[in-house]
Amino acid sequence: MTVRYKEIADRLRAFRLGSGLSADEIAKRVGISRTALYRFEKGELAKIETLEKLSELLGVSMPTLLGVGIEYMPSAVSYFERMRQFEETAEHIIALSGPVSFLLASDRFLDLLETVLKESLPTDLPDRDKFVAQVDRIIEILHQRKVTYRRRRPGILNLISAREIRRFVQSGFIGNPSITGDLLEERRALARAEVEHFANVVEEQAIGVQIGLVTESLPHTHFQIFRMADTKMLTLSPFRLGEQPNIRLGVAMITSASEAISLHEKVVNEMWRGAIKGPAAAALLRSLVSVDGQQAAPAATEVSSKPLAETIVRDPRSDKKSPRRIRPAQE
Repeated sequence: MTVRYKEIADRLRAFRLGSGLSADEIAKRVGISRTALYRFEKGELAKIETLEKLSELLGVSMPTLLGVGIEYMPSAVSYFERMRQFEETAEHIIALSGPVSFLLASDRFLDLLETVLKESLPTDLPDRDKFVAQVDRIIEILHQRKVTYRRRRPGILNLISAREIRRFVQSGFIGNPSITGDLLEERRALARAEVEHFANVVEEQAIGVQIGLVTESLPHTHFQIFRMADTKMLTLSPFRLGEQPNIRLGVAMITSASEAISLHEKVVNEMWRGAIKGPAAAALLRSLVSVDGQQAAPAATEVSSKPLAETIVRDPRSDKKSPRRIRPAQE
């Protein structure tokens, strides 16, 4: 097995950030200097005894740290840092996401995201301050990811769930379901604006950006496939940034196993064939925001029996346009 020291270094940094421990504290407890720790995170060779001490302190197995098999990540901070690392070299990204794909989201979405993520933390959560600090770290990483994407512009194929879009519009961009009144209406307006943003992205047809709107049920676990020049990486994550955000519970998994990647690529191909694309997708997104020209109803129970307005879509098997009635998702 070829040892890739840079990849070990990237994992070490991700798990170090996810631990919440400072570089000074980790170095002291392992018995090395902070400078040595930073050198390891840049890909310099470390003794196996030192790596064993680091893996024990960071609560990660040696196989995971060395990249043998599947990487397991119980920390959202570690997971999003690994995403940032992959995006530094990825040439193409396939994303099965919720209602909002982060890299394509508006600046307005990122501006409010910190507030929403902190709202999602229960007020009586033990060690809540620790999780608030994690949100700050996640936002910092997400800003870095945005900068990297805008600098490199890798190709993106993004599959979005129409059902989750509808729920996002109805619930609003919130982190806590107890939000009511004027604030809730404001957040619903922000959710509608974000969906409108994605409709505009679809219409722009920018080079390298492909968006497909899937109307059937999607897997509950979102995944991404990163294609680099010499490898592919598959990530599966319970962590969510948009509708019903979650940055606290669950375990993300990362693998380069060819069988796992191949199976997920087949799933993507199947969903992409049936997805609504282009002007029809933009029209459907706008129909999810507005029903018969009116503001989308605020509660799922109020709209579950109402069909959406007819949207003109193009049948991929025909050159003719025909009306298709898009019915509301059954939750």
